[in-house]
Amino acid sequence: MKKYIWFLAIVCGIAGGCKKPYNPSVISSPNHYLVVEGVIDVGDSITVIKLSQTVNLGDDVKTSGLAGYTVTIQDAAGASIAELQPIPGQDGKYASAAPLTLDQSKKYRLHISGDGKEYASDYTAVKKTPPIDSIGFIPKGNNLNVYVNTHDATNSTRYYRWDYTEAWKFHAKYVSGFLVDPVTKEVRSRKENEAAYYCYTGDISSNTVIASSAKLTSDVIFQAPVTTIPSTAEKISVRYSILVNQYALTKEAYAFWENIKKNTEQLGSIFDAQPSQLQGNIHCISNPAEPVIGFVIITNVQRKRIFIDNRQLPTAWYPVYPYNCEADTARIYNPKNMQHEVQQFIIDGNGIPISAIIEMNVLIGYTYSTIECTDCRIRGKSLPPPFWKP
Repeated sequence: MKKYIWFLAIVCGIAGGCKKPYNPSVISSPNHYLVVEGVIDVGDSITVIKLSQTVNLGDDVKTSGLAGYTVTIQDAAGASIAELQPIPGQDGKYASAAPLTLDQSKKYRLHISGDGKEYASDYTAVKKTPPIDSIGFIPKGNNLNVYVNTHDATNSTRYYRWDYTEAWKFHAKYVSGFLVDPVTKEVRSRKENEAAYYCYTGDISSNTVIASSAKLTSDVIFQAPVTTIPSTAEKISVRYSILVNQYALTKEAYAFWENIKKNTEQLGSIFDAQPSQLQGNIHCISNPAEPVIGFVIITNVQRKRIFIDNRQLPTAWYPVYPYNCEADTARIYNPKNMQHEVQQFIIDGNGIPISAIIEMNVLIGYTYSTIECTDCRIRGKSLPPPFWKP
């Protein structure tokens, strides 16, 4: 038995000594490749193109937007018909001054130059996007499934992509009717414009949403999944809104986005597809061997928004507040410890007063909690966005 134990100890020691850290070259590779995101919109909205660059896996960066580039839309003769200008305060985003008016019988391309390099997409024809028929939702199990319906009566679209912007109304854990005045350093009632219970915030989609009717007789997309929201999500605790953008794709563009979906969302098991190189329609003219990531399409983007109220959802669903919240009490004078607790925990401390404590018609203190539990403005805005319905 002792010999067996010694044998295991020796084997483990040898195995441990033979271990070497594996640092593949891709982690420290100095290459940074151009990434182009956006659509040349021939509808009633401006065109926005975002330029960024790939970063190394080991890099710690906050943004990869590219400023100082020249972005134009060219016709088949190579003439510039529109120049996109940088959007102030949004590093890497370039926009047209107004909605584009393009001859939909002709082809166009996106041209980019900067940092001593020149890039261009393939010349592309305008592809018409049909309207969104409807956006719906189905509570199923412990999730809210949001879907989209659309169709093309001419059977000429076949390939679709969607992205979306979310917005929602939420509230703090506790209603705080008081605050510490920054000037007088005394607790006072909140004014109307200092309310901190209800707020609004939002998010943009990060998943790839595509569907195809190429194998169907009719060009109909029915209940294509857009997003799934857990029943415990705070975003559906009061009122939720989603704006869905719909794009008609070419067969080649659909294959590009399908590849992105496989590379980013379907690599969780041995049965999923292996990562593969993205083949877009944008190329580096000055260095044809340099990879460029992106696929530019030209279409009229279709949009539709819906609102979902909490009362439309199962009554058994309860949102989970993102912080652990507890309320405590602070007295103006506590006879047990002879402390001015309001001064200690609220005025000089970080406590946010919630409600007054009254005994025999006399104010003796306040309940209080943390700012995370009493002020929604640390995570959102108190004023609703312009599109919000009452």
